[in-house]
Amino acid sequence: MPKYLVTGGAGFIGSNLVEALLKKTHEVRILDNLSTGYAHNIPRGVDFILGDIRDVSKVRSAMKGIDGVFHFAAARAVLRSVDNPVETNDINVGGTLNLLIAARDLGVRRFVFSSSSSVYGESREPVLRETHLPGPCSPYAATKIMGEYYCKIFSNLYGLQTVSLRYFNVFGPRQNPESKYSAVIPIFMEALLKDESPEIHWDGRQSRDFSYVDNVVSGNLLAMKSPKADGEVINIACHEEFSVLDMYRELQRILGKEKVKPIFKPKRAGDIRRTLADISKAKKILGFKVQTRFVEGLEKTAAWFLKYDALKTKRKK
Repeated sequence: MPKYLVTGGAGFIGSNLVEALLKKTHEVRILDNLSTGYAHNIPRGVDFILGDIRDVSKVRSAMKGIDGVFHFAAARAVLRSVDNPVETNDINVGGTLNLLIAARDLGVRRFVFSSSSSVYGESREPVLRETHLPGPCSPYAATKIMGEYYCKIFSNLYGLQTVSLRYFNVFGPRQNPESKYSAVIPIFMEALLKDESPEIHWDGRQSRDFSYVDNVVSGNLLAMKSPKADGEVINIACHEEFSVLDMYRELQRILGKEKVKPIFKPKRAGDIRRTLADISKAKKILGFKVQTRFVEGLEKTAAWFLKYDALKTKRKK
């Protein structure tokens, strides 16, 4: 049975992937510094190393005996990268390079890299395909395209199998709503549950290809085993377009909060107008299928947040 290293395995997407791997009875090791992840996301009995991907010795220790790497650890948010471009580069480029070198040196078979739709930038194309030229609009996006380039180089020069997956606006259970850099869906849910008006930056008509986390987990599992995926860059999304206002109204309906009105604020630095993914390459190379559509994913996420909110209230008492 292969053994997998999941960097950032205590975080949002990483912990959901760890859960899926354990259900398939795979052996799992997690490397996480818990800067944004949580110890309670780590299943009991899983091999856990507390460490930072910028620490070469920790990285090499975590890589020993590993067959495949799922690399989620990152400084994630676009806005955070605008505030902290140097730190974002150190983590997302330097840390990724540390992992690739260790994977090459220690005989890892395949390395799956978490990239982002932000690499496309403000594209004029109606549907975003992997063949389109990148146009990053933020330091975060620039670091992700650099990560892709390094993966391709290590695949071509050193024979380390790599796959880069471009995620589109992932949401779902375990996504943190409490940071100023949090994604829009958990922020809206947290506000609505408190009967507070969330802030919508721009006019709310900006649209996204929102991707429920189970679809992203499925894409990762397929990328690790697909023989045709080596060296490829692949979109992982749902090929569905919803505006921020569409999403907000669905959340109001699901949570029964139709009377709570949003507050509109100016556009933020690094924001883009729309994203819509072409996922035909994922279907062809990986056999990828969308398992959970947007509205169903929102309903599942809302159910989790209601439990999460109840647990927080109970702990405070």
